[in-house]
Amino acid sequence: MKTRFLFTLALFSVLLLSCTHRLKDGDYTLTVLSTNDVHGTWFDSTYVDGQQRKSLFAMNYYIDSVRTADGFGNVLLVDAGDCLQGDNAPYYFNYVDTITPHLFPRLLEYMQYDAVAMGNHDIETGHRVYDRVAADLQKAGAPFLAGNAIRNDNGKPYFPLYKMVEKAGLRIAVIGYNNANIKAWLSEDLWSGMHFVSIAQIIQADVDAVRAKEHPDVVVAAMHSACGKGDGSVMEAEALDAFNLVKGVDWIICGHDHRPYVETRDSSALLNSGSHSRFVAHGKMHLKVEGGQIVSKSFETDLIPVKAEKADAAMREHFRKDFEAVRAFTLQEVGVLNTELYTRDAYKGMCDYMNLIHTLSLAQAPAQISFGAPLTYNGHVKAGTLVFNDLFTIYPFENQLYVVTMTGAEIQKYLEVSYNKWINTIAKPTDHVLKIQSKDDPRYQKLGWSFVERAYNFDSAAGINYTVDVTKPFGSRIVIASMADGAAFEPGRTYNVAMTSYRASGGGNLLKEAGIDSDKIDERIVARYPEIRNLLYDYLLENGSIDPEVIGNPAVIGKWDFVPEKLAHTALEQDMALLFK
Repeated sequence: MKTRFLFTLALFSVLLLSCTHRLKDGDYTLTVLSTNDVHGTWFDSTYVDGQQRKSLFAMNYYIDSVRTADGFGNVLLVDAGDCLQGDNAPYYFNYVDTITPHLFPRLLEYMQYDAVAMGNHDIETGHRVYDRVAADLQKAGAPFLAGNAIRNDNGKPYFPLYKMVEKAGLRIAVIGYNNANIKAWLSEDLWSGMHFVSIAQIIQADVDAVRAKEHPDVVVAAMHSACGKGDGSVMEAEALDAFNLVKGVDWIICGHDHRPYVETRDSSALLNSGSHSRFVAHGKMHLKVEGGQIVSKSFETDLIPVKAEKADAAMREHFRKDFEAVRAFTLQEVGVLNTELYTRDAYKGMCDYMNLIHTLSLAQAPAQISFGAPLTYNGHVKAGTLVFNDLFTIYPFENQLYVVTMTGAEIQKYLEVSYNKWINTIAKPTDHVLKIQSKDDPRYQKLGWSFVERAYNFDSAAGINYTVDVTKPFGSRIVIASMADGAAFEPGRTYNVAMTSYRASGGGNLLKEAGIDSDKIDERIVARYPEIRNLLYDYLLENGSIDPEVIGNPAVIGKWDFVPEKLAHTALEQDMALLFK
């Protein structure tokens, strides 16, 4: 027995030594390509007018070009999440055609991605979608990674923490994370059975554990987390936190903020390709090995602008059948629009676009008041026959509708918070009434003037009559005169308020700043409804058309305006001209 034990121990030692990775002396160059926040821009053509656009097809042209130049085996390709939402194609394969193998894993297999970090909008699709996609991605060789999505039953990651890859003669560990702040935006039923922890809290221990187990030559941390300020202050923006503090990571690949950004330091580099297939983030890592050890390394980073017309023709043809299926679905006629809708009109007062959103919300019992914001920065839908594709412009996200109890005093404070993100206090017509700045906004590819805050947090209200005084400071701008039907509005009374699931879960911090704990929002929710785009679709099936007189009925939605009218509207028009030249 003792002899057998000694033999087994000796054999184990030989196997262990034979598996030990030792780099040969010499110079190594690894190319790293990354994408993120593609948001469903998979196809290179729009569905209605066939206009060419930036897409995965176009990105693949550049990816293949780099692989040809540097050698396929020397290029690592990683995505940092938010893949399954934002366009007709993911919607179709998420919820309509659930029989055909999901398109996204097939696209990534075709493009030969090495790994994908999950994003918050991937979780937004719900278990039925992302569990299925995760299984298909695993088979395709590009697993969904999210080491900070922790199972409630056993404390282990719900998704894989990392994947080992061999490129350029190097062993590479790709460690992945989702955004830590998902609880603030998404209903718990979408991520049941798990919870999300701060990346900053666990990444060093994860890196150390993976290094001890796998002995990689290179470590890549792919995270669906914004760059942030690097000061640990924002849970949804931890990329620079990790970049500044974590030891043993060579590459940070991040996303979420739609900000194209790269940075190179002595011992590491960061890549963020922006969003919507506009750039491929590109980096090179040069290593020198002596005595089997890495003795020096250096980095290069840049952003490759993607041109729509460079779409990969072979890839387009390969997925033509899928494109035609999505196109046929989204060109279905769904009703008639009897007025043009401009989302940007919401920034200067009541408009048909927001009237429509509020009308849909107030139609859901027991809603008495509605909060809503423009979710497309500068969308436009022409009057005439509507097809399903138009519904994505009107409502681009898969937000559900909740009805939440709030007191009159909380409603007034909430509106003060919302408009404070939106407007300044002014004294003369030449003052900027909108909170804008002379600064490019890479999120929207806008040059020149842009909003300081995010326009999707500019909630207005319906179901009440109120004014917003632009000459008054924060805290005293909102005057609520009455309910829409003329009944008294009472600060001490409790009302049923319709809002998106994103807002109810804490998105935009409006509830928090109004003094309401979104962690206890379940105590206030009195009704949950399907996704708002589905409510719009049902409205069209029932009514056949969207009419400005119906959606603008003051007895239902009430009325609000900026005052003093002449001062406010003169300043508003000047600011709008700067924003939308």
